[in-house]
Amino acid sequence: MKGRIHSTESFGTVDGPGIRYVVFMQGCPMRCLYCHNPDTWNVNGGREVTVQELLNEYDSYREFLKNGGITVTGGEPLLQIDFVTELFKAAKLRDIHTCLDTSGVTFSESNREKFDALFMHTDLVLLDIKHIDNQVHKRLTGHGNENILKFAEYLRDKNIPVWIRHVVVPNITDKSEDLFRLGEYLSSFRNMKALDVLPYHDMGKVKYEALGMEYPLGNTPVLSKEDGIKARDIIIKGIKSGLRKRKESKNL
Repeated sequence: MKGRIHSTESFGTVDGPGIRYVVFMQGCPMRCLYCHNPDTWNVNGGREVTVQELLNEYDSYREFLKNGGITVTGGEPLLQIDFVTELFKAAKLRDIHTCLDTSGVTFSESNREKFDALFMHTDLVLLDIKHIDNQVHKRLTGHGNENILKFAEYLRDKNIPVWIRHVVVPNITDKSEDLFRLGEYLSSFRNMKALDVLPYHDMGKVKYEALGMEYPLGNTPVLSKEDGIKARDIIIKGIKSGLRKRKESKNL
C-alpha cells in the first residue's frame, strides 16, 4: 500500500510527547482561514511512499527520538485512513509510540469499522477543535462541526487518550462565551490528557504569497501569549462549571 505525503520532519517537538518523527499527509477537505499549510490541501500533490519507506527513515533517526515516536498529521491524515492504519500497525510491531493529529472531519458512523481498526494501533490523538459553534465553524473552515464532535465523543467513549487543541484567533475564536461553552463541552472527556490553547500567528502568509494566493485573514493581528493564557483560563472555568453541573444533577 502507498500513501501520499507532503513531507516529513525528523525532530518534531510540538507534535506529541518527546521528540518525534512527523509525517505530513497530503490532502485536506477543510479550508481553515488560518491554515498555514495550504500546500497540503491538494489530494494529488506531494509524493507517494510506502509504509516500509517511512519506517526505514524513522529507524535512521530512532536513537535521537527520545521518549518520542511517530506522529501523522497533515493536511488531514484521515483522508488516507487505510494507509495510516497500516503504518501504525507496523509501527506498533516495532514498539513505536503512535500519535494521530487530526480534526476528525471525515468521521461518520458509516465508516466506523475503519476507525475501530485504526485505533487498535493508536496511542494518542491530537484533536483540533476549531470552534464549538456550528455556524461559526462553517465560516471558519468551510465545514460544520457535527461529525467532528461525534468523533470527539467516539474517542471519549473508547477512552482513547486525547490532547485537545484550540487555536485562538482575534475576533473569530476568542469570544469568552464560546471559550466557556467549549470548556463545558469538554468537561465530560475524562480521556483528555492535555489542553493546548494555541495563539494565532501569521507565519503562513509567506506560503500564500509563494503560491500566489491571497491570505484569508489579511492583517489580523497575532494573538499575544498573555491573551492565549487568558483564553485557556476561560476554557478551564467552563470545564469546572460542567463538572459541577453534572455532580449536582447526580445528587438530585
